Amino acid sequence: MFREDIHHSSIIMLLLLLLFAVIHSGGAALRVSAEKVLGARVWRLLFASFSIPMAFLVIAYFLAHRYDGVRLWNVQGVPGIIQLVWIVTAISFLFLYPATYNLLEIPALAKPKVRLYATGIIRISRHPQAIGQILWCMAHGLWIGSSFMFVTSIGLIGHHLFAVWHGDRRLSARFGEEFEEIKRNTSVIPFIAVIDGRQKLQFKEFLRPSQIGIIIAVATFWWSHRFISLGSELFLSSKFSELFA
Repeated sequence: MFREDIHHSSIIMLLLLLLFAVIHSGGAALRVSAEKVLGARVWRLLFASFSIPMAFLVIAYFLAHRYDGVRLWNVQGVPGIIQLVWIVTAISFLFLYPATYNLLEIPALAKPKVRLYATGIIRISRHPQAIGQILWCMAHGLWIGSSFMFVTSIGLIGHHLFAVWHGDRRLSARFGEEFEEIKRNTSVIPFIAVIDGRQKLQFKEFLRPSQIGIIIAVATFWWSHRFISLGSELFLSSKFSELFA
């Protein structure tokens, strides 16, 4: 499974992540001005037509090369490690898929809007997707242990840390004091605002139908992991993968 002879895939992965970051964060930066010209729905469809395929490419390349490079550690045989990885992964999805997310706005079935949220998981962390990505990287980095996974995690975490700064900057410019008030009463690091008294958790805010979707998603990903090796081999044997050879 481990491929020590492949050394350039980590560089390609960083380039792919950089390209995704430019498309995703760059698109977010252009949103206000682009919506004035194209309209919210047209801009969302244009943004999604670039961002989603790029995301699938990054995921496919990662799955095909996740064991590339040098093995930095190997804890896969340690008792309880599988359960730990799945628990942390499940928690990461609670952050990656916050209850405030509106799926209908992705395909522009509902008119995309920029909103401010201060409830639910935002009480725990103002940037739940960044926290979820960090937790995902920690869990999968622990399990895989390859230098490729380590480099991928650095790229992903770096992009999301930039997104924390970039997101606060955009919301501050758009909403002014309204956002600054939310910023003062929340924290990026989970539970800090709760511990120091700026926030109080309201558990009823977490009882949403979307949480059922998270459970189904985690179960589906757990079930589909058995097909990862097959999918990786198909990607590596495809003509498309030759572009990165």
